[in-house]
Amino acid sequence: QVRLSSSGGGLVQAWGSLRLSCVASGRAFSRSAMAWFRQAPGKEREFVGATSPTAAMTYYADWVKGRFTISRDNAQNTAYLHMNSLKPEDTAIYYCALDPKVVDWSTPLYNYWGQGTQVTVSS
Repeated sequence: QVRLSSSGGGLVQAWGSLRLSCVASGRAFSRSAMAWFRQAPGKEREFVGATSPTAAMTYYADWVKGRFTISRDNAQNTAYLHMNSLKPEDTAIYYCALDPKVVDWSTPLYNYWGQGTQVTVSS
């Protein structure tokens, strides 16, 4: 059984930065792709980015445009989403997701999800 716990959200002014964390329990973390999604009120869950089990490959949604970076520390079973130059439109609940068998990183078909952490960006 895998459990994910995300944290680090909060209220930040536009152009500010935040770092979200996602801690996983169990043994699947180091052999699993790890992704971040977000969901704004009234909108569908949206892919942010994902990284391969060893972080050799990382893939981002086009709209990220270099503002966000995903990293992971397999020794600590932890993944991070570093967010810079935040905009009000980045306001959403951010979710981490993990799955050792996922094929398409950008679709929300992961088996394991964190509880989400709220990010609010004020103008």
